[in-house]
Amino acid sequence: MSHARRVAFMVLAGLCFMLGVIGAFLPIMPTTCFMLLAVWFASRSSPRFAAWIRQHPRFGPTVSAWEAERAIPRHAKWTAGIMLLVSMIVLAFTVSLLWLKLVLILGLALLGAWILTRPEPAATS
Repeated sequence: MSHARRVAFMVLAGLCFMLGVIGAFLPIMPTTCFMLLAVWFASRSSPRFAAWIRQHPRFGPTVSAWEAERAIPRHAKWTAGIMLLVSMIVLAFTVSLLWLKLVLILGLALLGAWILTRPEPAATS
């Protein structure tokens, strides 16, 4: 991999990690998807940074569950479901074009259904 590409991946990994941290504190920002992207970019540019994210006490278990089992923890499903529902309600009252409102709400509903159908991580002993 070229030096420029490696630097670009490292910058993207850092940016995604920062957005994920922000998402841990702001309910309108997702956390897990940014952490997954951060690990993906970091694994191509800085395996040490990727390992650090995977071992992080707050973010690591969710990232590891997704990588190992394609599983989403129950608390993350609840949080995502509530935020998707709030988003659908806001869209229902703020978007004026009926077709756009319906497409966005349908898209969010399908995303919610997909999230709910993912398995939960296996219990670790």
